[in-house]
Amino acid sequence: MEASFGFKVEITKKGLPAIWEMGGGYTNTGESRIVCNNDGSKKRAIYQKRSGHLANDKHALFPVECGDYIIHAFHHRKDFTIRLYRIVAFSSSEREEKYAITEKVHEFSRGEWDSEPAAFLKDAIEACKDKSTCYHCRGSHFVLE
Repeated sequence: MEASFGFKVEITKKGLPAIWEMGGGYTNTGESRIVCNNDGSKKRAIYQKRSGHLANDKHALFPVECGDYIIHAFHHRKDFTIRLYRIVAFSSSEREEKYAITEKVHEFSRGEWDSEPAAFLKDAIEACKDKSTCYHCRGSHFVLE
């Protein structure tokens, strides 16, 4: 497992760290990000965009905590690269931008997983794949209503 600083965190008015579900598909490519609880279940969004520019943009903002998963999918003609990250901490620098410190726990590329993800993550992974192939996606795909 490798650590990284790859995910920018928004800070809510109540001071909570939050990450956007975002992305969508184009004609032959697509990219998406899904956020889920540490048990793979859907999270409740604190904000969902419903107007303005929506196509393949930010769609739902979720408060996150250590142990939550961030799933990132990219495809070219449905040849997927999927990475699953677990949040282990948050940056505590004095800079304005905050980041989720993550560890990569699984990766799918060239048709196979480096290590098989837990069964409880299956729905979140499928939602991430669906979102990355959703042409000009305009809404969230993995949110607790």
